[in-house]
Amino acid sequence: MPEVILAKTAGFCFGVKRAVELAYAEAEAGKNEGGRVFSYGQIIHNEEVVRDLEAHGVTVIENEEMLDDTFSSMPADVRKNCRVITRSHGIGKPLYDKLTSYGVRIADATCPFVGKIHKIVQEESAAGKRIIIVGDASHPEVIGIREWCESEPVILDSPEKCGDLPLSKDEEAVLVAQTTFDLRKFQFFVDFFEQNGYNVKMYKTICNATEERQREAGKLAGLVDTMIVIGGKNSSNTQKLYGICKESCPATYHIQTLVDLDLTVLESAKRVGITAGASTPKLYYQGGSKQYVRRKF
Repeated sequence: MPEVILAKTAGFCFGVKRAVELAYAEAEAGKNEGGRVFSYGQIIHNEEVVRDLEAHGVTVIENEEMLDDTFSSMPADVRKNCRVITRSHGIGKPLYDKLTSYGVRIADATCPFVGKIHKIVQEESAAGKRIIIVGDASHPEVIGIREWCESEPVILDSPEKCGDLPLSKDEEAVLVAQTTFDLRKFQFFVDFFEQNGYNVKMYKTICNATEERQREAGKLAGLVDTMIVIGGKNSSNTQKLYGICKESCPATYHIQTLVDLDLTVLESAKRVGITAGASTPKLYYQGGSKQYVRRKF
């Protein structure tokens, strides 16, 4: 039997834990008061959690079209008893204003670290500065950040994008990052702007939990024969953990729950490392596995 080492920082981060607890509380309140409960988008990127919330009465509204279809024809007295939970990734100002106009109860589950970025880009863009967002343009968090900007931002997700940058060196700019972006890749952009004479103010917006988790995962992966990364398939932070671990341990596997794991991959391993993305509940990486986990890393 291999020695199994569980990463100390595996699982829910502060923002995700807060969002999930709020969602279950709103579901219970809606049940008690007889009102419907919705979430705009998935509260977190974990299909198991989303399904469980649906079982507790939380209906996911996937997009603005579905939002309008749901509330535009609903009587005002019915809407006022509806609760809409915003996802932990945050939403843009136009969408927030639309929810307000419908008169529904808004339960803001936005991660406070993401909310801080919203405030930065809104204030700095209103002051006439160009906003540069380092992150995945299609990710809900980046979409929300973009929509808090007073002017169109520059979005960068790879070093290649710096080759044709729509930004003059005289222009005042501000740099922020998606909270779950790869810290090492973010440093490339910081160095690029500093070394090439751009007038860019840097904000450190990758959250501490992400930094610590990424560093720990990379170090642990270098000490084991096989590395298991547990998390939602559409979870950005889990995908980044997988990429970091894969660099140090080629035998790295990304699974959603332990049920998905092919146990034959462990047969020749002497040491197995386990980490989990920030959207992964503890029971999926720790529950029922006490006979395997020997120590924490």
